[in-house]
Amino acid sequence: MRPQQRPHAFMRGMLMVNGKIFNRWMVVVGAIFMQLALGVIYAWSVFTPSLKATPYNFTAAQTQAIFSAGLFSFAFVLIFAGIWMKKTGPRFLSILCAFVLGGGYTLAAFLGSNFMMLFLTIGIIGGAGTGLGYVVPIAVGMKWFPDKKGLVSGLAVAGFGFGATIWVKVAGSWFGLIEKYGIQNVFLFYGITLLVLVLIGSRWMVNPPQGYVPEGYSQEGTASTGDQKASSLDISWQKMIIRAQFWILWLIYCFGAIAGLMVIGNIVLFGRDSLQNAGLTPESAVAAAGTAMAWYAIFNGLGRIIWGKISDSIGPKLAIFLNTLVQGGLLLTLYAMGNSPLILAIYASAIGFNYGGYFALMPTGCATLFGAKNIGSNYPFLFTAYGVAGIAGPLLGGFVRDVTGSFLWAFLPAGIACLIGAALALMLKTQLKARAT
Repeated sequence: MRPQQRPHAFMRGMLMVNGKIFNRWMVVVGAIFMQLALGVIYAWSVFTPSLKATPYNFTAAQTQAIFSAGLFSFAFVLIFAGIWMKKTGPRFLSILCAFVLGGGYTLAAFLGSNFMMLFLTIGIIGGAGTGLGYVVPIAVGMKWFPDKKGLVSGLAVAGFGFGATIWVKVAGSWFGLIEKYGIQNVFLFYGITLLVLVLIGSRWMVNPPQGYVPEGYSQEGTASTGDQKASSLDISWQKMIIRAQFWILWLIYCFGAIAGLMVIGNIVLFGRDSLQNAGLTPESAVAAAGTAMAWYAIFNGLGRIIWGKISDSIGPKLAIFLNTLVQGGLLLTLYAMGNSPLILAIYASAIGFNYGGYFALMPTGCATLFGAKNIGSNYPFLFTAYGVAGIAGPLLGGFVRDVTGSFLWAFLPAGIACLIGAALALMLKTQLKARAT
C-alpha cells in the first residue's frame, strides 16, 4: 500500500475566509506588488538631473530637500499607520496607501512645475503614501506565516529594494521615459501605475481568522517553552518601548543601518578616490565604482530574502549576530581593499547583502520577541533606528572625507559599531529563536 503523500505547500495554504477560498501564499504575491510600488521613493535620483536643468533649474539642495521630505513623511506616518491598522484593518490602509501614493505623483504631473509643489506632492504626500502601506504586508504576512516569518518578511521587503531599481531603469536607461516624454508625464504614468499595483496587492491584505495556525505547525514546531511564552505575550508598543530588549534591538538596527547607508551614500566617491590612487584613469575609476554600486543594489535585494530564510533556519538571534559581526569585519577592512575594481565590487556586494538582510531580520526579531499580533504597531517604533541612521550614516562619511581627505576614520567607527552590535545581539533573550519549519 502506498504511503499517503503530503499535500503540496501551496495546497496546504488553502483556507476558507469570509465564505471564500483563500490561499495564504497569495499574501506574499500581494506583498510583492505593494512593495514594488513603494520602492519608488528610492528612485528619486533618476529625476534630479532633469530638475536641475531648464525649465526647472532647481538647485542640488532643492532636489535633496524633496527626497528628505519624502523620507521624513514616510517615517513619521509609518508610526501612526501601524496603530491605525489595528482599528481600520490592513485592506483599508492598503487602499488608502494606493490613493495617497498614486495621488501624490499624479498631482505632481499637473502641479509640479515648481519646487514648493513638488516638495508637497512628491515629498510630503508621496512619502505619506509610502508610510501608510509599508508595514501592512509585513504584518499580514507574519500572521499568515508564523512558521516562515523570516522568509515572508524578506520576500516582502525585497520587493521594495528591487522596486527602486525598476523605477530608476524604466524612467532612465531601459525605456528613457524622461527623455522621450518629459518629467511630468513620467510622474503621471508612475502615479497611475503605483495606484494600480497597490490596489492589486491590497486584494490579499487580510488578516487570518482568530487563532489561525498553519497545518502541521504546532506538531512540527520545536519552539522552547520560553519561545512559546514570548510568542503569546503580544506586547503592546507602549510596553515594548520601555523594555531593555527593545533598545538592544534598536541599537543593533541603528549600528547596522549606519554602516549600510554610509556605503550607499559614499561608495561611488570612495571607489573613485581609491581606484584613482591605485592608478586607474578618472573615467575608469568612476565606471568601476558605478558597477560596484550596481552590485550593491542587486545583493541588497537578495540579502533580504536569503537572510530571512537563514533566520527561519537558525533563529533570528544567531542570524542577527552573524550578520552584524560579518558586516563589522567588512567595514573595518573596506578602506584597505578598495584599490581593485573586482575586490571593490565583492565588498560592495557583501555589504549590500548584509544591509538588505536587516530589513528581514529586524521585523522577524521584533515579532519573535514581542509577538506577531502587534507587529504592525510595534515595528514602526523599531524602524525609527533606520531614520536616525539615515541621517548619521551618509553625513558621517561625507563629513569625515571632507575633513580628513579619506574615508578611513568613517569606516573604522562604523565597523566597530557593528562589532558592538554583534555583542549586543548575544544579550537578546534566548526566546529570540525561530520555530522549526
